[in-house]
Amino acid sequence: MISEKVTVPRNKPNITFQGQGYTSTAIVWNDTASSAHGTFSSGSVQVFASNFIAKNISFMNVAPIPAPGAVGAQAVAIRVGGDQAAFWGCGFFGAQDTLHDDRGRHYFKDCYIQGSIDFIFGNGRSFYENCAMISIASPVPAGQKNINGVVTASGRSSQDENSGFVFYNCSIGGTGRIWLGRAWRSFSRVLFAYTSMSDIIAPEGWNDFNNPNNDETVFYGEYMCSGPGASLSARVSYEQKLNETIVAPFLTMTYIEADQWLDSYTTNLVVHSTKPLI
Repeated sequence: MISEKVTVPRNKPNITFQGQGYTSTAIVWNDTASSAHGTFSSGSVQVFASNFIAKNISFMNVAPIPAPGAVGAQAVAIRVGGDQAAFWGCGFFGAQDTLHDDRGRHYFKDCYIQGSIDFIFGNGRSFYENCAMISIASPVPAGQKNINGVVTASGRSSQDENSGFVFYNCSIGGTGRIWLGRAWRSFSRVLFAYTSMSDIIAPEGWNDFNNPNNDETVFYGEYMCSGPGASLSARVSYEQKLNETIVAPFLTMTYIEADQWLDSYTTNLVVHSTKPLI
């Protein structure tokens, strides 16, 4: 475990972080939005360069877990602000705002992502495959319906932005009562496909950030998901009604233009998936 705040600047492309396993190797720090003068600066690791690769390593922010609504307690484990970044077998540990998927094309494979509120957020164009999202929100007593966690907060703010998060063959579990996503920005875009969801997912699934105008502009969808949290019968009315034609552009690696930058790793992208890509 390395206790250090690490930055990969824009002028340092083509860097690889290699660990011995995400449970064995970690980079750890404990900044918060308050201590770092902003959420975006709180990351234990901040990557601004292109062509960054991480394998079998964890990124951790060990700041105290905040209560919902706490001010200045956001604590990022990693900010990925460079284009063409790939993560294999990595761990991301934090609570609120764990993984800042900031901007650029990114690929995550076989990763473990832990958090409570908006624990995957940003405006990246990213494909998550075979990843486990684990909520550490406080357990909700039987009979109560309060929400205390959210998986995603997409920052897509315009229809012209080609960004959004795609989760393919992933799983969601842990504790709390959580939404799949909320509309941090008005054109928020998130798709879950072939993903297993536990019963911690609230029946409505999604939240418009208390702005009904967002109902007309967000793109939220689920396709061929499973588990007790995947029931669509009580989902919000503005969730997309998906079919094979609509989801096809998202369920190929061309969504992140993988053939342009993943090079020799491309052959490892989807051949081990349990569900075929369209």
